[in-house]
Amino acid sequence: MTLTLDRQTSPQQALNQRVFNFSPGPAVLPLPVLQEVQRHLLALPGAGSSVLEISHRSPAFDAILEEAEANLRELLAIPADYRVLFLQGGASLQFSMIPINLLRGQDLPASYILTGSWGGKAAVEARREGRVHVAWDGKADNFVRVPNDGELDLPPASAYVYYTSNETIQGVQFRRAPGVGAAPLVCDASSDFLSGPVDVSGHGLLYACAQKNAGPAGLTVVIVSDEVLEQCGDDVHSMLSYRRQAEKGSRLNTPNVFGVYVFLLVTRWLRDEVGGLEAAAERAAAKSAMIYDVLDRDGGEFFVSHAERECRSRMNVTFRLRRGDLEEAFVAGAAELDLVSIKGHRSVGGFRISAYNAMPVEGVERLRDYMLDFRASH
Repeated sequence: MTLTLDRQTSPQQALNQRVFNFSPGPAVLPLPVLQEVQRHLLALPGAGSSVLEISHRSPAFDAILEEAEANLRELLAIPADYRVLFLQGGASLQFSMIPINLLRGQDLPASYILTGSWGGKAAVEARREGRVHVAWDGKADNFVRVPNDGELDLPPASAYVYYTSNETIQGVQFRRAPGVGAAPLVCDASSDFLSGPVDVSGHGLLYACAQKNAGPAGLTVVIVSDEVLEQCGDDVHSMLSYRRQAEKGSRLNTPNVFGVYVFLLVTRWLRDEVGGLEAAAERAAAKSAMIYDVLDRDGGEFFVSHAERECRSRMNVTFRLRRGDLEEAFVAGAAELDLVSIKGHRSVGGFRISAYNAMPVEGVERLRDYMLDFRASH
């Protein structure tokens, strides 16, 4: 694909060219957010400069940062004794920052609940800093489910217990946080962040990269308790230290100003237009149910679902075709209907339908109808 610069395209023409983008991330953003960015890209109201140009220490960015945090606290009901950090490096950097801060030099192991690819990658990085105890591993069953609390093999004490709330690649999701006792609970919430209410107080640390449900790539949101901050080691490089980042208000270096701005707009959209996280959860359940209903009615005859029913993700629906030779035709036919980025990860194959918060219901309806038509014609 070659990108060309077309100075003749009007905003309306650009709008008409938009497709239904089911990418797992970077993912679709709410159209009202994109339009707000477009309106104010040349000059942020009151700043006289683009948000791409303002200083990270300007009053304009002070206001952006303050409202972004306030909105997030309101949406998630974040307790007062938790800090909100706006960092960089994606979820992948958190795979390292967490054990660097919480496991390095500890006698206790860190316990990892492995429900898919991303949890496995996090455990690899943790082993560089200390002992890792695998409390549960779904690899033998090809990561088709998440465990019940009774299946967790937890030691008497852990430096922390780590889990991934929604595995983007395999399409499995925890409906609630696992019960792990007194150890700090750490959650990678990257692909279901802000898709429904979360008990933040039940976690010591919760983080998410923004590019699935909360903004553009390049921003990572970390929510960490004061208690966990006190447990962080001192012998940590400043940029990798949660404590130092908290002390400097996420401005130890130049933060992703634009990313935080778009995140702010997304939180406004969630609050004012979606109606909060309870409403977001209802939307997510309804959209994913459209696709799962097709899979269930088919019964595995034509479409084969990956995840077990009670553990299915409401963000990433994974399935394949019984006849693998038809999968390329399925992708091509979908693209003709402006349904794009539906191919599954290479480790799972088949298809992955990522219906994040900003995916319009109309896109999921069109995909559902296409699935039914494709099955009928093959």
